[in-house]
Amino acid sequence: MTRTWLIAMIACAALVLLAACVRVNTHGDAPRTADAASPGTLRIATYNTSLNSDETGGLLERLQGDDAGARKVAAVLQQVRPDIVLLNEFDYVADGSAAELFQKRWLERPQPGGGEPLRYPYRYLAPVNTGVQSGLDLDNNGTIGGDGRDRGNDAWGYGLHPGQYGMLLLSRYPIDATTARTFQLLKWDAMPDARRPRHPDGRSFHPDATWSQLRLSSKSHWDVQVRAPGGVIHVLASHPTPPAFDGPEKRNVARNHDEIRFWTDYLSPGAHDWLCDDAGRCGGLDQDARFVILGDLNNDPVDGAGDHTAIVELLEHPRVIRMATPRSEGAIEAAETDGGANAQHRGSAAHDTGSFGPRVGNLRLDYALPSVGHALVGNGVFWPRSDAAHADIVDGTDHRLVWVDVTQ
Repeated sequence: MTRTWLIAMIACAALVLLAACVRVNTHGDAPRTADAASPGTLRIATYNTSLNSDETGGLLERLQGDDAGARKVAAVLQQVRPDIVLLNEFDYVADGSAAELFQKRWLERPQPGGGEPLRYPYRYLAPVNTGVQSGLDLDNNGTIGGDGRDRGNDAWGYGLHPGQYGMLLLSRYPIDATTARTFQLLKWDAMPDARRPRHPDGRSFHPDATWSQLRLSSKSHWDVQVRAPGGVIHVLASHPTPPAFDGPEKRNVARNHDEIRFWTDYLSPGAHDWLCDDAGRCGGLDQDARFVILGDLNNDPVDGAGDHTAIVELLEHPRVIRMATPRSEGAIEAAETDGGANAQHRGSAAHDTGSFGPRVGNLRLDYALPSVGHALVGNGVFWPRSDAAHADIVDGTDHRLVWVDVTQ
């Protein structure tokens, strides 16, 4: 054995050992086939699907027809193949018929641009505040209810019929619905130091009798336990109101801030006696629980119209894992070609999760935030460049799917 050959053998062995120790983190689109999931890796995603309708029963009609949005949303899900996914803006239908129809007619059938059929044996859905009439003049226009936007503004959460813009959780693993906590009915004024909307001169926008009845959640806040192979994971799901469509009182800006701040309080130590769910159980999440925060939170940490304080505090919460921000090449390209408001944005275009027209631009609104205790494998936003494969399926909605891969 020559000295040169021995050195070569040692170097080769060192490279093998080094490769075995390196954790590969992936970012971006990351489509995967049905059998491509790494053992022990959990892919979790959030996706605002825009599967809603202004009419009662309208989503069922969409899903029964040849709906381009439903087809593209299903195709994206078939490409990314998350193990657990929260769908925002999926209209709530109490008997589950819309969720069942989407599963059978769209996800379980191969879609153009999609992958293999996709089946979720478990789902969770629950009522939301959108479209549920309050019987109060919430927008202070002098009337209660009415038509169109006037009616929507006087609902507990903006919507033209009960359940519009609802949420749907899909999972490959069992969901324990018996332990689920929902906060649909939680009063806004129960939150300590709640940001009560006020006129520019300091006067309260809502009379005391109205303020005391307002609900915090524009849709709902959910804590749903999924029994994944590595142990229970709490899915913390929500869809705060956009910080827009209001007046100088900025009532939606204030509500968006406090809907996001809900999660910071829910995760933080303390009794939190005000945090009472719809079943009457009070308090936050156990300090040793593992979780993932999912949803269209309607707030970019840097750009856009919202108050960014709450989203920054949530991203920096000590129980939320520190990780590279999900990104995509498609978002970079879109910011360069769309122009408009994007030229004024300060945040990284690569982190945007949706395209909202020239006046608003592209923003980071959608989040998948796992807890400390998980090991990050990779993350990304499904937004291919226009010249890449699957670019023609991302515009079924104005949002893009955000995913994270973790081990428990």
